[in-house]
Amino acid sequence: QVQLMESGGGLVQPGGSLRLSCAASGSIIGIWRMGWYRQAPGKQRNLVATITTGGTTNYADFVKGRFTISRDNAKNTVYLQMNSLKPEDTAVYYCNAAYTTTAYWGQGTQVTVSS
Repeated sequence: QVQLMESGGGLVQPGGSLRLSCAASGSIIGIWRMGWYRQAPGKQRNLVATITTGGTTNYADFVKGRFTISRDNAKNTVYLQMNSLKPEDTAVYYCNAAYTTTAYWGQGTQVTVSS
């Protein structure tokens, strides 16, 4: 089993930036993709961005050009740099680690974009 520890959420004004981090520990062998998802109140959880062990990235259309996902394999950590934040980016952001047949989730970190 893998443990995912997220950090970096908080309150930011529109147009501001935040960087989320997700550190994986435990049974990390076999993780082929990590990523970020978000869930706003009353809405379903949606993909934000993912990155494979080979470095291939995938972004939701609503964050393209504003968010960047990256990973440090030596630290077993994935990052989400969020720029030009908008009020509609407000949500709980969840880290995800995917194996071939299963996936694990972090506990989530709140991001609030408000003036």
